[in-house]
Amino acid sequence: MTFYDRRDLGLLLLRLGTGGVLVAHGTQKLFGWFGGHGIEGTGQFMESVGYRPGKASATAAGIAETGGGTLLALGLATPAAGAAAAGAMAGAAAVHTPNGFFNQSGGYEYAATLGLAATGLAVTGPGRLSLDHALGHVLDRGWMVPVALAAVAAGTAVVVGARVKRLQREAESAGGEQEALFEETTES
Repeated sequence: MTFYDRRDLGLLLLRLGTGGVLVAHGTQKLFGWFGGHGIEGTGQFMESVGYRPGKASATAAGIAETGGGTLLALGLATPAAGAAAAGAMAGAAAVHTPNGFFNQSGGYEYAATLGLAATGLAVTGPGRLSLDHALGHVLDRGWMVPVALAAVAAGTAVVVGARVKRLQREAESAGGEQEALFEETTES
């Protein structure tokens, strides 16, 4: 008989909570559930914040959140699930960065917290109360963690970088300057 320890229970709770929140956010984007706007409305929002094409961006974000959240909650393919969710949250955090850190001011606090939790689960693993464990960790090998995180980081950097360049070009063509994402400081 196998006994589960505090770590296994803690990881299960963290997976269920983080995964559940991600699924709820993803299904808002994909299906309009939980007061969301579905693909059409989310696509329009994505266009307005510089992610183009908007509908494809909404679909990618919704799938990363819904799929990654579902897999995290189940504890299945945990490295890929955590990386996908973290990538989606990095994209969301990029939109909110100009508003500062705290969520009540429209900042990136919430997206960063979900992204860090998903990354932590990808690195730590799902624990013994998971499908990965039940299946002998065939989709949760040690080498998969850096590969999944590196692949998603590279893809996210390309997408977010293209968004920043697009916004800069639009600001320049409108005759103004884009608001700086980060303050520049000079040392004397």
